Amino acid sequence: MDDNNERYRRALRRFDDANAADPNRTVVDGQFVPDELLYAQRMTAWLERLDPAASEPLRLAVRCQHLCRWMIPRSQYPMSRAGYHQWRTTLARFHADEAAKILRDVGYDEPTIARVQSLVRKEGLKTDPDAQTLEDVACLVFLEHEFSAFARQHDEAKVVNILARTWRKMSDRGHAAALGLQFSAENRVLVEKAVAAAGTAGPTA
Repeated sequence: MDDNNERYRRALRRFDDANAADPNRTVVDGQFVPDELLYAQRMTAWLERLDPAASEPLRLAVRCQHLCRWMIPRSQYPMSRAGYHQWRTTLARFHADEAAKILRDVGYDEPTIARVQSLVRKEGLKTDPDAQTLEDVACLVFLEHEFSAFARQHDEAKVVNILARTWRKMSDRGHAAALGLQFSAENRVLVEKAVAAAGTAGPTA
């Protein structure tokens, strides 16, 4: 991708401007940062680490994967597994549609927009390399930035189950990157148990 692509930079600015409206905040280096803006930036940072030569549609999809997510809260759906999946399906369509509006505004063609939307909806996991990379990136953001807090809030069985499900979604490249993260000793044990439960071999040191 041409780093001087002004259209691409405009799209990222528009995504970030939209996510900056998130009323939910996280403190980072003493500053309150909108949650979805922070998430999008972390997604981009991980993509740069995992696949520096990523295509432009993938870079766009990674940046807008959770675009304006707070507008459709989990509480609007039944607190059940079926309700969770309904929420996630609705969100995927919503993010893809909101992204398309911005991409059209900044001048992208319809084939590129359709490709970004397909990636945001995570179509073709395990068969589409870009979709798999996006999934790896999302899992790595969770593991690096969200896992510790999640582990403190839930019992071990649930944590290991969620980690195992996360592990199964990832590619070998994603696994290698995840196992290179700096976990606490306690969390490292949970990751090892999850890897074993997922039936995926890999180094744990």
